[in-house]
Amino acid sequence: MAAALPPGTLAVAGGTVVLGAASYIHLGVAGHSLSVEDMANVSLLWTIVMSVGIGVFFPIEQELTRIVAARAALGHGAAPVLRRATLLTGGILAVVLAVLGAASGPIADKVFHGDRSLVLALGGAFLGMAVCYLTRGVLAGLGRFGAYGTQLGLDGGLRIGLAFGCAVAGVHSALAFSLILAVAPVLATIVTLPPLLRAVKPGPKVPWPELYSGLGLLILSTLLSQLVVNAAVMSTKLLAPTESALIAALLNALVLARVPLFVFGSLQASLLSGLSKAIAMGDRAAFTGMLTRIAGVVGLLGVAGGIPATLLGPWLIQVLFGAAPVLGRLDFFWLSLGTVAYMFAMVLGQALMVFKRHNLQLLCWAVGSAVLAGVTFMPGEVSTRVILAYVAGSAATVIGMLAALRLSFARSVTNSAGPARQQGDEAVAVLSSRTADE
Repeated sequence: MAAALPPGTLAVAGGTVVLGAASYIHLGVAGHSLSVEDMANVSLLWTIVMSVGIGVFFPIEQELTRIVAARAALGHGAAPVLRRATLLTGGILAVVLAVLGAASGPIADKVFHGDRSLVLALGGAFLGMAVCYLTRGVLAGLGRFGAYGTQLGLDGGLRIGLAFGCAVAGVHSALAFSLILAVAPVLATIVTLPPLLRAVKPGPKVPWPELYSGLGLLILSTLLSQLVVNAAVMSTKLLAPTESALIAALLNALVLARVPLFVFGSLQASLLSGLSKAIAMGDRAAFTGMLTRIAGVVGLLGVAGGIPATLLGPWLIQVLFGAAPVLGRLDFFWLSLGTVAYMFAMVLGQALMVFKRHNLQLLCWAVGSAVLAGVTFMPGEVSTRVILAYVAGSAATVIGMLAALRLSFARSVTNSAGPARQQGDEAVAVLSSRTADE
């Protein structure tokens, strides 16, 4: 299986495992240390960080990975990219924090039961995401996956240590457990900054449009993708605001059902870097081969994670997170199925990024989000609606992206020889068949 992975994947996998485990341990320790209402607040803050925060700042990593990898393939240094990307990231962070500050009152009242300190913690978490995704994007583009994985591992290790530290000290504060999301990534970035600065070399200036021309579309796409994957918790908060036990249990269930997604995170940086280099060098065979192999890996991850989640999920969330027994095996089956579809959508979205078809990627996520909203507001039990909405929204996005990728590849080889076109069609056909099988 390792031979099917993009170069650098295994170097990142260790750090990803630690960071993924940290999410479970952090929430698990919080669940056993906090009241039901405080845990619901932490669950909502965690969901916002993992949706809005990732939606705004993860695209910076993706664009930097694509740009730096393409420049590296041509022998160009990344120092100019890092300088301008730092300014751009700082500007985006300033806007986010300004909006958060202006809306702190309503956010505290509507989301955190009036606790404004959690809005401050939310801003700190956004700061942590900004600095870590900025540095990870450059490291991934340069192929420095050792330092990349080290940062992931340090981030996760600090989250685990700080969570247990709060529990041992008898801390029962939602603010303390929330601030972990701010402190850990900042410290991990500081530790791994020297290897990054040593790795970047001088090179030709990067035009500003190269950095920001597709970033807005990508941010919107990522925000919509995070809406799809995290909407269940927020939708339940809106539709059944008094059901604190259900809100916390849904977050716990989503975290458990998305174990394959945490593992998939170790593929993303190396996949995008590899695809970008292949297209920059004109190696379409490498591009299609990598894409089809990753489709197989995603399918295996879905099966390996989905079966135990379906069989053991209802029991595990009670033992690990102290959740109420409000979800059953069928709920976990649908959550696992939605996760498989979501991973396929992420793979196809990265392929569209390499072709610079950010507009088509955004359109597909918009369609998926519309389908999600339609299912969410159908009649029926709240928990069933929000879970099925996750599945339907992810599946609709995959279908749209398969069509968009076929179109993009066909256009890219209009002036190429017939075999190149055939390889692209075969790659998308394999992806289509694997998706249908799942």
